[in-house]
Amino acid sequence: MLKGIPKILSPELLKVLCEMGHSDRLVIADGNFPAQTMGKNGIVIRMDGHGTCEILEAILQVFPLDTYVEHPMNLMQVMPGDTVETPIWEEYKEIVKKADARGEALIGEIERFSFYEEAKSAYAIIATGESALYANIMLQKGVVV
Repeated sequence: MLKGIPKILSPELLKVLCEMGHSDRLVIADGNFPAQTMGKNGIVIRMDGHGTCEILEAILQVFPLDTYVEHPMNLMQVMPGDTVETPIWEEYKEIVKKADARGEALIGEIERFSFYEEAKSAYAIIATGESALYANIMLQKGVVV
């Protein structure tokens, strides 16, 4: 056990977060995301019993977000014509406001198929049990100053 580290962050996940360098990307994927397919060239960490909000909140306690890009946190954009509501995005905004002074301004959106393409080159993908639709998040790591 370590002091000050959220208990949800497993040794495997902490190791991956430490290994990541500036500009490396991490995907926190909902339960519908094809994590194993997209993560063939990276690392896939299974966290099926957890939701994206609790994982995001814990990660942002130890993970600096990039300050050299406009949107170091990106969500998967809702497909045109989809009538899906995304109330979980409001929860993400509140979590980010607590973790980073830039608040929700650092959140962008990536078109669904572009998100998949970018996820293929992510350093790691966390596969969660999140049931909310369009709950996928891509984080870009910054530096500790």
